[in-house]
Amino acid sequence: MSHRSLAPTAALAVLILVALLAQVPAAGQTQSSATKGTTAGKAWAPPRTPDGKADLQGIWTDNTLTPFERPKGLSSKEFYTDQELVEITKRAREGERLDEAELGAANPQAVRYDLELYGFDRTKLRFSSNRTSLVIGPEGVVPPMLPQARERNAERAAKLKGHEFDSHEQRPLSERCILMNQERIPMTPGANEGNLLQIVQGQGYVSLLHEIDHSTRVIPTDGRPHVPQNIRLWQGDSVGRWEGDTLVVDTTNFTNLTAYRGSSEKLHLVERFTRTAADKMVYQFTVEDPTTWAKPWTAEVVWSKTKGPVYEWACHEGNTMISTILRGARVGEEEAAKKGK
Repeated sequence: MSHRSLAPTAALAVLILVALLAQVPAAGQTQSSATKGTTAGKAWAPPRTPDGKADLQGIWTDNTLTPFERPKGLSSKEFYTDQELVEITKRAREGERLDEAELGAANPQAVRYDLELYGFDRTKLRFSSNRTSLVIGPEGVVPPMLPQARERNAERAAKLKGHEFDSHEQRPLSERCILMNQERIPMTPGANEGNLLQIVQGQGYVSLLHEIDHSTRVIPTDGRPHVPQNIRLWQGDSVGRWEGDTLVVDTTNFTNLTAYRGSSEKLHLVERFTRTAADKMVYQFTVEDPTTWAKPWTAEVVWSKTKGPVYEWACHEGNTMISTILRGARVGEEEAAKKGK
């Protein structure tokens, strides 16, 4: 894995500086500025950090009922009416199976025996906006994968077939606790656990702390260029800039192993963070990879501010998943060899 050529002590100093600077606006923010939304006749303006940038700090959650892609039954319908949203939310909370909209990120996972143990509360299910899908636009779905991309991914799958349990290197990144789905970029909602993200700002930097895998992403906003193209990282190389009150983060230099939705190392990601109210943030990302899709596509998630806290989430603390999986494979091979004899 490639890393920036920064000494550990320098990196630690930067994080400490960011955290210290971040405390100034948090302590000085008044109750009114933290709770007021848009007022009649006056557009809502975000609070400011000491260097004059829009203050995006706080703990946010992206939990939503909105599915990633628009269900086929909704055709080109981009938005629900307010009344439709009330009705469909009520039906979801009552446990009704919805034909026109799945539970999106709140959809229970089969591997979970009881999601309520993880804080899943059906009575709090909600759509984060009136959108019928997170992918925006008339189609509401990710564009079809190009033939060359389908071939590339098929070849990769063919090489792996029959070797899925040869070693830890053949196992998924999330299974190896290297890169969990909720922390990987672009950031998409999780299944009602590990949804929290804390943003901390300092002059020249914005830091994002994920609850999942306690992953910290430090984004420079000081105008520096991307690292050289020969340096490749799991999460790519991110550089940020401000466009008015919107934080724009440009990420390149991905590896060919990250493969977001089948993408290649040519993946180019542009994320936009815009605080639209005291308790709302619009996170929008545009995905581009000319070797995977014929055109870029964009998704949008509305985050809500929450009190938190962001708990420690240690993926490998006492976790014997990989060793158990590989040991099971070896036992199976031994039994098969004995039967063969």
